[in-house]
Amino acid sequence: MRIALKFAYDGKNFHGYARQPGLETIEGELIKLLANNGCIEDTKVSVFQSSSRTDKGVSALCNVIAFNTDVSKKNIVESILGKHGDIIIYGVAEVDSDFNPRYAKQRQYCYCLKTENLDVDKIISTASVFTGGHNFSNFARVEPFKDPVRTIDNIVFSQDKNVLTIDFFAQTYLWHQIRRIISALEKVGSNKIEKNQIINALNDPDEKVDFGLAPAEPLILKNVVYDFEFEVNENLKSKINFIKKYS
Repeated sequence: MRIALKFAYDGKNFHGYARQPGLETIEGELIKLLANNGCIEDTKVSVFQSSSRTDKGVSALCNVIAFNTDVSKKNIVESILGKHGDIIIYGVAEVDSDFNPRYAKQRQYCYCLKTENLDVDKIISTASVFTGGHNFSNFARVEPFKDPVRTIDNIVFSQDKNVLTIDFFAQTYLWHQIRRIISALEKVGSNKIEKNQIINALNDPDEKVDFGLAPAEPLILKNVVYDFEFEVNENLKSKINFIKKYS
């Protein structure tokens, strides 16, 4: 049987998502929790896989793992859900044997940007150039042999007092992509660069430009969407209150 779990975490309490020897990471703690409760013995045998490996400092309202197990879904719910203080596991689903959480239909990230001394209208106007398919070589840390072309489906804005929440919707992202986009938009909003400089950097990815990297802490993985629904414990989900807007 293959099981998928949905969970949230405060990234400030960990050394990133991916497991690292000698460091407390989200993935490492999840594997330890599953092993200690008899759900898995070995990550390779169980085909343990994660949806999204967030950077150090990045939080999540929703991330997903999947693994093969002989333990019943009922017993997993009783032994795992809500059992880690810094990671709130609140959803479970039995999935197809070949399910890989990396292949989500869409991922939603949001970034909470303080707007003091920023021209919000310029930021919103400029952000539209990032939607659609582009070569994001100048707006990501592109790993060797990775395709730098990605498609951002939509970017949505909401403002509350001095915080502009920017929601990104796409199937996949490159490493540091959102944080580099945010840094560029912040520079536009503070009149350090112009919109046409960003357009040129998108249209000519071979001409290297570095607009900087925004801090990780205001970035949140908000949702990961599949073509099935999780069984959600609403009581546990309501306890996800450790992620605050950076107001």
